[in-house]
Amino acid sequence: MQSLKPLRLKKIGVLNLQGAVSEHITMLLSIENVIAVTVKKPDHLAGLDGLIIPGGESTAISRLIKQNGLFGPIKEFARQGKGILGTCAGLVLCGMTTTHHEVELLELMDITVERNGFGRQVASFETFLDIASIGKHIPAIFIRAPYIIHAGNPVKQLAFIDDHCVMAEQDNILVCSFHPELSNDNRVMKYFVDKC
Repeated sequence: MQSLKPLRLKKIGVLNLQGAVSEHITMLLSIENVIAVTVKKPDHLAGLDGLIIPGGESTAISRLIKQNGLFGPIKEFARQGKGILGTCAGLVLCGMTTTHHEVELLELMDITVERNGFGRQVASFETFLDIASIGKHIPAIFIRAPYIIHAGNPVKQLAFIDDHCVMAEQDNILVCSFHPELSNDNRVMKYFVDKC
């Protein structure tokens, strides 16, 4: 019998400017082959296999990305084929365009995004999603969540709620409207780590 090949260690960064940073770190640390670190400056991207842009306030995160000189380095990181996961506000920032033009976007994925598409904080909700490439009955927590209103040809749409796309991927970029880090189910995070 052949021995199982050991899993390659992956170093994943979480953009630590604003939003649900510690929750993403905790979720990453539940995966055995992951080293999780926080990212605040361009040189923190060196040696990473993947980067998570967490939920929070997209205008604030966008402004802080610019202030910290991270716009170009994150785009270059993506161009190198490194994995990027955008959750909630991170999904907005990965898009090409949004219905609210005050946010400067990273333009990493051919999508148009409706910010706060599901309404304000009071309209937050939880549900379960079946995502073909990941699994069934995946908990999905939506808080002031955006959704994708248009996706270009290179984009693979993975999950929907009421005909609104809430999860998609394009090559090395994965985005979701919900917060996988707020549940105890690490399948979405494992799927991302496997992409890195």
